Amino acid sequence: MNFIPSIRKKVILGILTLSLCTSFTSLGQQIPRKGKIQGKVMDAVSSTPLSFATVGIYSDQDVLTEGNITDDEGVFLLEIPFGSYYALIEFMGYDALKTATFEVSKDNLSIDLKEIRLKPTIGDLDEVVVQGEKTLMELSLDKRIFNVGRDLANAGGTASDILMNLPSVSVDPEGNVRLRGSGNVRILIDGKPSGLVSFKGSSGLQQLPASMVERVEVVTNPSARYEAEGMAGVINIVLKKENNQGFNGSFEVIAGNPTNLGLAANLNYRHKKINWFINYGIAHRRVPRVGNLYQEVFGGDTIFISDQNTSGTVKSMNNNIRGGLDYYFNENSILTASYLLRRSDARRITDIRYDDYYNSKSELQSYSQRRQVEDEKEPNSEYILSYKRSFAQKGHELIASFTHLDYWESSDQVFTQFTFKPDGTPIPSQSEVQTSLNDEFEKQYLLQVDYTKPIGSEGKFETGLRTSFRNMENDFVVKEQNEAGEFIALPGLDNIFLYQENIHAAYGILGNKTKKLSYQGGVRAEWTDVKTTLVKTDVVNPRNYLNLFPSAHLTYNLSTENAFQLSYSRRVRRPFYNDLSPYVTFSDSRNFFSGNPDLEPEFTNAYELGHIKYFEKGSLFSTVYYRSTLDKIDRIRTVDERGNSVTVTENLLSEKSFGVEFSSDYSPFDWWKLDVNFNLFYADIDGSNILDSYQATTYSWFARQSSRFNLSNGLDLQLRSNYEAKQKTAQGTRKSIYFFDISASKDVFKGRGTMILNVMDVFNTRRNRYTIEGEDFITIGDFQNVRRQINLTLNYRIKQTKTAKKSDILGN
Repeated sequence: MNFIPSIRKKVILGILTLSLCTSFTSLGQQIPRKGKIQGKVMDAVSSTPLSFATVGIYSDQDVLTEGNITDDEGVFLLEIPFGSYYALIEFMGYDALKTATFEVSKDNLSIDLKEIRLKPTIGDLDEVVVQGEKTLMELSLDKRIFNVGRDLANAGGTASDILMNLPSVSVDPEGNVRLRGSGNVRILIDGKPSGLVSFKGSSGLQQLPASMVERVEVVTNPSARYEAEGMAGVINIVLKKENNQGFNGSFEVIAGNPTNLGLAANLNYRHKKINWFINYGIAHRRVPRVGNLYQEVFGGDTIFISDQNTSGTVKSMNNNIRGGLDYYFNENSILTASYLLRRSDARRITDIRYDDYYNSKSELQSYSQRRQVEDEKEPNSEYILSYKRSFAQKGHELIASFTHLDYWESSDQVFTQFTFKPDGTPIPSQSEVQTSLNDEFEKQYLLQVDYTKPIGSEGKFETGLRTSFRNMENDFVVKEQNEAGEFIALPGLDNIFLYQENIHAAYGILGNKTKKLSYQGGVRAEWTDVKTTLVKTDVVNPRNYLNLFPSAHLTYNLSTENAFQLSYSRRVRRPFYNDLSPYVTFSDSRNFFSGNPDLEPEFTNAYELGHIKYFEKGSLFSTVYYRSTLDKIDRIRTVDERGNSVTVTENLLSEKSFGVEFSSDYSPFDWWKLDVNFNLFYADIDGSNILDSYQATTYSWFARQSSRFNLSNGLDLQLRSNYEAKQKTAQGTRKSIYFFDISASKDVFKGRGTMILNVMDVFNTRRNRYTIEGEDFITIGDFQNVRRQINLTLNYRIKQTKTAKKSDILGN
């Protein structure tokens, strides 16, 4: 083996090192170099450094090239390729500053902007409260955004109360949501499904405090980007989450009558690349309920009459906590992880008295008294991991998310019923003691990827994939005590119902824009695989189908403040868990509700022509719409000769509806803001496949008006009136609903806090009244599940905006 002498080794290594350095130097001369830009951001008044100010470097085509935040001393240092740029420096509570254009080149490798001084927008630098006005409603042709924080009526309420106050949206006293008169609405939270609207449907939103909601988006004719579920459209509830630098947040305390006690906190802390956020709400409520159900059943020469009176209360304790973090690889690359836990514990006590007559109410035959005592627990968890990547070109972005929902509900009910003769003598043979155990579980996994790429100067291409796996289980048994004191399961009411749903989807949208005309067309393909199983009776019902859902939107801008849009979409309502589950509710021993495992999906073609016009003091949004639905899903009531009813979901042949809608916000004076919504529609319902008489044509309308007055010394007053006209259904009529709300707010603690007093349903008139008719019966119902509510709310903000700026969404 030969060894190189030490001196020779050093010489060779030196030559190699020099050669490598020369090579890298030559290579570096062939590759475009980057320059550096630096500076220091300071307060123009106090000359103190501004930590975590946002610095964006834009090309002369207004494209963001690089960005970062200042350090603890207000200093920033960025590397950018050669080119012509300007810097935009922003910080909450300060006027943004745009620098002059500068050039980065090989002859000018280092740019020093030195001290950049930002001017405060207001004087109080310790607790910044931005007072910029944010309108209650922002209008675009395909979407309306409602900023719930500016609506005084929402203080101290729930997400269900928020929807009740929105134009085009109505919420009946049972908590069911309708959009433009249709109950088939897809409700999302932060753009994704939620366990809150799973087993209980939209009434589950009564568990989500309004203080956790930032805004609500209503999309009446969605594009192919949205999942096809939801015939009437999509309602997206966006929860609060701040991302301002440093620590900021808000706290809310609520006290109301009937009992409504709550505490909520929305906190955020951002330091450099990490933004932490947490929302927490706790509420204790006591909700009273009253109602009457009158029914006549015709059997030969005899009329059986039942007069049923109901009263009860629901006491609940709801906890909601949502926390997570955003990690900023840079301002264009963000990873978000969040966890949401909801827990609801409720105790429901309901008393029902049945008075039974023959032929007339002067002949009382007997009366019965029934009591339901229910204890209910509902833990609900949601895990979300999402990533957003924005590229240099404006509008070029990739968004991916993974969601896991884990829901459980346990209901333990005891029913006692005693029957008496007219003189009060007990009838032991007709006494009943029953129990109902009902456990419901849901697990869902959802993966979604959306990609948007601009094409040319005005066009864009969108595409995405979505896949979801959902498993739900309902384990139920209803038992009755026999003479020996044993509890025996009732026939047909002891089973395990399994619901398995897998939906896989892909979509593509292509759009472009000329000077005044913009257009987009897309199609969504969804493969649905659903299977239901009744375990103990071994009844399996599998079904799968592939459907295409096209959409098209055509917009013509007469000017920047005046535009038309014509749109079309195909939608679906798949039979869901509650529609299919054969579990029978037993709280009322004479009126039962059940699903139908044989239900088929309904399909809708929706057409819409919209016009939006902005004025100096307001805006006007008007729409003409038409919907054609096949295999409409509805609830049908049947009654036997003893007066016992069963309401089951069924497929009707069709429904065709046509309507016009107007929404406007207007400010006659600086101190008066006015919002008006009016909707008139016609519907033709054909349920002749069930019974020839189940056909109806109906005209109906609803209107809502809100006035907000900015009085002196930070005092605001808001008045709102609501009216829904009567509406015919396949079996009868839903009568009119009307109510009036009043709210007032006062800024306190030097503008950092707000005290709000609101009275919902001032005259206690919000009742669910209806008439249902069949071949041999008539049923008249009158229920009030939501009483007049008075709430006093105190909101306090720490370095957080009271309101934000209105976004420019015309033509988006």
